[in-house]
Amino acid sequence: MSPFDRPVGPRSLAVRAEAGTAAAEVLRRVLAEDGARLVLLVPDPHARFAAVELAAPFAAEVVDSGYGVCSYVFAWTPEREPLPENGPLKPYLGGFGDLRVRLDAATAFPLGDRTWAVVGDAEFPSGEPAGLAPRTVLRTQLARLEEHGLVPSIGIEHEVVFRTLEGDPLTGHGADYAVGGTERLAPLLADLRSATAGLGVESARAECHPGQYEVVLRHRDALAACDDALLLQMLTRRVAARHGARADYLAAPETGQGNSCHVHLSLSTSDGPAGFRFALGAFLAGVLRDARALSAVWAPTWNSYVRLRTAPFSPRELRWGPDDRTSSIRLCETPRWEFRFAGADAQPHLVVAALLAAGTAGLAEQLSPPDAGTLCGQLASSPWEALALLEEGRVAALLGEDVAAQQAALLREEVDAALGSVTDLHRRRGALRS
Repeated sequence: MSPFDRPVGPRSLAVRAEAGTAAAEVLRRVLAEDGARLVLLVPDPHARFAAVELAAPFAAEVVDSGYGVCSYVFAWTPEREPLPENGPLKPYLGGFGDLRVRLDAATAFPLGDRTWAVVGDAEFPSGEPAGLAPRTVLRTQLARLEEHGLVPSIGIEHEVVFRTLEGDPLTGHGADYAVGGTERLAPLLADLRSATAGLGVESARAECHPGQYEVVLRHRDALAACDDALLLQMLTRRVAARHGARADYLAAPETGQGNSCHVHLSLSTSDGPAGFRFALGAFLAGVLRDARALSAVWAPTWNSYVRLRTAPFSPRELRWGPDDRTSSIRLCETPRWEFRFAGADAQPHLVVAALLAAGTAGLAEQLSPPDAGTLCGQLASSPWEALALLEEGRVAALLGEDVAAQQAALLREEVDAALGSVTDLHRRRGALRS
């Protein structure tokens, strides 16, 4: 068994740290070899990596010492422009100094040509974790859940649309579960399977919209699940580019269509079956109560709210149901919950952190879940509504004031950018007035 394998199922933070220590010993030797390269990756708030590439022999030293990345990567726009400076963002924007990225060697993944991708955690020069880093946010919530004797196992599925560079889907029609009709995708998908071997893909299939495909990663610990979901997206985009295509992770690739980020979550505990049943119910009740307040996490972009109009499979209504894909929360038979709130544009570390924060609050307050099918509210229907919910304070209580301020700043910038743009909709409606 390789120290870089992705074990299936839950791992506590302590067990995961032990795996990282063992992996670091091997990674140090690999990166010291002539020709070896390290791509150091840091998840940013926009569901992508900030990256630094390092060559041997210095790459091996970085395993122990870490390496710097500009602090504004956690306070920038999708176009990599700094957000307006405010109180919580000031440490990340004032002076644009360096944060140190400490490698998590357990994340190492071979990219080919003796190059290794490794994800890291960001900290200030003082050693204090960077509180706005999505990985830090997730670690914090995992630690809080462990205080209740629970460890989650997470499986993430993403939908993507493959297009030509001109924007045409690589299938001319929906091909849900189809074998035929996907021939044009076959060479790209064959290369994608090779590129992602070892990443722990559970299944892949054609989906219901033109050019759409779904890839599901096997259950693993929460940090690995989110890191690997972003690695999968990165590799998918690279393979698509080699085939003269592009991989589209927009939440709503077209009107009436949706790309989702569904999160499958189960809990492990040593408290016995009775306590386990209570934990599942209280966790569910907490998520249902706070899902609306957390709308900006599930739906971080203007486009996200187009997806939330594509019910029943991107449901805004908050209810749960046994094996019901029209419910926003589906109970699978394991028992395992499938949370269907987020679009493919959502940041997976933050999505899982938000689920854990809300569920842990339900555990702490010993909440009881509603009956299956009971309507418990709705997600926000617009970015303005989501922004107002952010400012009410519940997100700050769950994820911290700094994270709530970061999310509010990001959503305000998203709205400002949209209002500063002229779109095809504007032109079409303008023509109707002539």
